[in-house]
Amino acid sequence: MSRPAVFLDRDGTVIEERNYLDRLDQLTLFPWTVDALRLLKRAGFVTAVITNQSAVARGIIEESFVHVVHNEIDRRLEGTGAVIDRFYYCPHFAEAKIERYRQACGCRKPAPGMIEQACRELDLDPATSFMVGDRWLDVACGRAAGTGALLVRSGPDRSDAPEGLRADAILNNLMEAVGWILRNSSRS
Repeated sequence: MSRPAVFLDRDGTVIEERNYLDRLDQLTLFPWTVDALRLLKRAGFVTAVITNQSAVARGIIEESFVHVVHNEIDRRLEGTGAVIDRFYYCPHFAEAKIERYRQACGCRKPAPGMIEQACRELDLDPATSFMVGDRWLDVACGRAAGTGALLVRSGPDRSDAPEGLRADAILNNLMEAVGWILRNSSRS
């Protein structure tokens, strides 16, 4: 039986936005991240980070550094009851400096490829799941994958919704989004 999940954008949602995070000393969890993740776990949601990492394709960071960052996030969550079950990232960019990453792919948000991959690998049900992110491309990704879609205003993007795109809710941060999910989910 497929399980519900909350798919989380990384930068601006789980951790503070740093434009292109290229040093570990720049990594900062938001103050509410641990509690929000813990609440999702207690409610029975699988949690997966879904993140575009074009800094790899742009030659700003090595792909191995993405793994270093994700391992450090896991380390900081260790022993808190907060868990990210899996990290998914897209290193591609159509105008990439590095040729092997230069492609228009199905995994770069707003395309739903990373959510679809997570659903296959982790036996997740998009219809009972949610995408939470700080940009409208996160909302579009969730919509394309068939999940609920929440926009949080904890990142720097304050743009208006593209025509025809609607979030289920617009909230200040991940903790507020988790509260909304728990109130509006059939899991509650």
